[in-house]
Amino acid sequence: MGSKSLKVGIIGCGTIGSQIAHACQGLLKDKVNLAAICDSDAKRALALKQDLKKGPAVLRQDELIKNCSLVVEAASARISGEVLDKCVRSGRDCMIMSVGGLIGREELLTKAEKKGVRVYIPSGALCGIDGVKSASAGRIDSVTLTTRKPPRGLAGAPYLKENKIDLDKITGKTIVFEGSAEEAIKGFPQNVNVSAALGLAGIGAKKTRVRLVTSPDYTKNIHEVEIVGECGRIFTRTENVPSKANPKTSGLAVFSAISTLAGITRSVRIGT
Repeated sequence: MGSKSLKVGIIGCGTIGSQIAHACQGLLKDKVNLAAICDSDAKRALALKQDLKKGPAVLRQDELIKNCSLVVEAASARISGEVLDKCVRSGRDCMIMSVGGLIGREELLTKAEKKGVRVYIPSGALCGIDGVKSASAGRIDSVTLTTRKPPRGLAGAPYLKENKIDLDKITGKTIVFEGSAEEAIKGFPQNVNVSAALGLAGIGAKKTRVRLVTSPDYTKNIHEVEIVGECGRIFTRTENVPSKANPKTSGLAVFSAISTLAGITRSVRIGT
């Protein structure tokens, strides 16, 4: 692939989108052309443009999709399904960061495949996606994700508000949620996005189990995955340092997006 042959547009100029943008003009500058950015907050998009070495065009969502060969969604689960739908209709490849927005809309992935649109879903802040993908070639009996986060990493979650769980009153290790990945994504749309990717890679969000634990003593976002099936038992543990800009986001989530983007530009890939 030639220099700067991949024309990239980023939708969402928050923590993740901004760091991907900087990587496009840094680590990936010889392979990627960051052509456009977009955000529902125009001031945030303009601020990112000014912060970059070479300012990309600030476009509306539909214009960005039309003018870029790869669209990176880094906005929110509220619009990720809509973005993918528009990319499929326009024949544009897409990388989805807010994977939770695809749960319940898995038909979009089928439509993308039929139309020849490539959909890239980074592993995010989680190790173990490769294991569940491999295990899914055989029988999988169960997939369980246990996520441990400090209280500030769960602040504002709808599930906590609905169940009147006051994070300030938690003094020790507390299980705040147990259920399916589908339920977890609805209750914690900004906190357990990894469970959506895990569900899509394996036995589905309805069958993937999630346990969410918090404690004031936690300083890292920890994800433990257990897969049991014909393959035997697989167990992984990832201890992530929360992003300084946003404690709900792990640094590894950003790195996985940059790594995926780099992989798209390569002819040789490992573990995919």
